Amino acid sequence: MDDRARRAQSLLNDPLIIEAFETLEKDLLDTWKHSGTGDKETRESLWLAMRLLDRLHIHLQSILETGQMAEKMQQYQL
Repeated sequence: MDDRARRAQSLLNDPLIIEAFETLEKDLLDTWKHSGTGDKETRESLWLAMRLLDRLHIHLQSILETGQMAEKMQQYQL
């Protein structure tokens, strides 16, 4: 596995990073749930923040999986 994949795996398995993702997601969702019906701008900002948090996690997962795939291809000399 290449260095990028190892670093991504380390981040994804780091208890502090896991806690940060979970806490941020919970806080954003709670704030969104308790926003007023007339507070469209705040809800849209919170929705965007939740999507960005998801995209960050997906990006790290993609780096890890790409590195794992490259390693398998090397093993099988593809």
